[in-house]
Amino acid sequence: MTDNVTARQMPPSHPFDDDKLREECGVFGVLGVADAANFVALGLHALQHRGQEAGGIVVHDPVHGFNSAHRFGYVRDNFTNATLMQTLPGPLSIGHVRYSTAGKKGAVIRDVQPFFGEFSMGGAAIAHNGNITNADALRRELIERGSIFQSSSDSECIIHLMARSLQRTIPERMEDALRRVEGAFSVVAMTRTKLIGVRDPLGVRPLVLGRIGEDGWALSSETCALDIIGAEYIREIEPGEMVVIDAKKGLESHFPFRKQSPRFCIFEHVYFSRPDSIIGGRSVYETRRQIGVELAREAAVDADLVCPVPDSGTPAAIGYAHESGIPFGMGIIRNQYMGRTFIEPTEQIRNMGVRLKLNVNRALIRGKRVVLVDDSVVRGTTSRKIKEMILDAGAAEVHFRIASPPTAWPCFYGVDTPEREKLLAATMSEDEMRDHLGVDSLKFISLDGLYRAAGEAGGRNAKCPQYCDACFSGEYPVAPSDMIEKGFQVKAAE
Repeated sequence: MTDNVTARQMPPSHPFDDDKLREECGVFGVLGVADAANFVALGLHALQHRGQEAGGIVVHDPVHGFNSAHRFGYVRDNFTNATLMQTLPGPLSIGHVRYSTAGKKGAVIRDVQPFFGEFSMGGAAIAHNGNITNADALRRELIERGSIFQSSSDSECIIHLMARSLQRTIPERMEDALRRVEGAFSVVAMTRTKLIGVRDPLGVRPLVLGRIGEDGWALSSETCALDIIGAEYIREIEPGEMVVIDAKKGLESHFPFRKQSPRFCIFEHVYFSRPDSIIGGRSVYETRRQIGVELAREAAVDADLVCPVPDSGTPAAIGYAHESGIPFGMGIIRNQYMGRTFIEPTEQIRNMGVRLKLNVNRALIRGKRVVLVDDSVVRGTTSRKIKEMILDAGAAEVHFRIASPPTAWPCFYGVDTPEREKLLAATMSEDEMRDHLGVDSLKFISLDGLYRAAGEAGGRNAKCPQYCDACFSGEYPVAPSDMIEKGFQVKAAE
């Protein structure tokens, strides 16, 4: 397999988005179409919100075999090159967009997925969204038994476990490998003839199935990426399900793991997924709007204007305004182009902080009692800067309403979360956070309210939660083995 790799340096991480939980990764694959890599590039473009650090594509062609390209930066800057795409022919391809949640941070091309392995029965490539919580232990075991790792990514463990399996076929080896893995995984993989999709038994991370015309198939992290290629959304891959798709034999489905109660990541509803995607048969946009409705019911306030912190707070702000009867207005305007303009900001520009990304609509804000609706508070640094901007513009009062419960615990299932002591809600009460941010009031949606907005009319089932909400509750559905070994204290059962 040839690998087209660029030596260009990755842009530094963005200095104005350090107060958000980082997206995980996005995976996409197609089978049964001409020039599959072009379809994958389009799908990855639609999934760019899930990872902006790097991307990769692997293809197979009956004549040319496996080929791949791995690049730092945005899909639009790398995989629109006609010359490059001509080197990636074939009817079968998978791809990955990455934000590093495990392994070393920074410009290390060997960490960029999909990963490829050559086995006795042929080559295979895998792309993984999620985090393996026992990766350190697996890595030590595999190295002691002779495996040579090429990357620092937890996902490479899957390839090495497959290599050591005694099963006859690549799908069987993948099953064997994934039974050893703990944590969260949605995997899209390919052999010379097959497209494979797998979700972990809890279904923490998303994965959906689509059809392209009569003969083509697609697997994607989200439905919005199916839309961009004109694919028909068929269904979600079920928690614990493996689908193996062959151009001649069609789709085969089975469930190789012990059945468990699903625990899909509820933060996908709040922030990660694109608002035009469908999760569990529900529009993400509608769920976020309903979060705003629930928030207005739980945390009413006398005010003159409901204003979103763009863009992720907008649907919830619309719902809050509708339920409360307070007018909605775009009091903050987002600069859509600053990310490309200030790739390497000077210290003077860096000190301007959030003003480079957001600007206040002064004519709308002046003299108003403003409700600011945001999706979350992580460190609180950006929230304080936005509050200052609103007051500088002449607002009479500033009330924060947050469309998620307090984020008090780190995620170990594929989201890059700060250490617990850096999470504002881990060290302060709600009143202390209000005083720290310097706002007139601060209210978060309750966990029950979030569950109701996500379609659970009775709220959260405390004995068996319907979602993974560990970042809010501290209740981890899979013990983070590696982190516990390093001294992380898991919340004691109540």
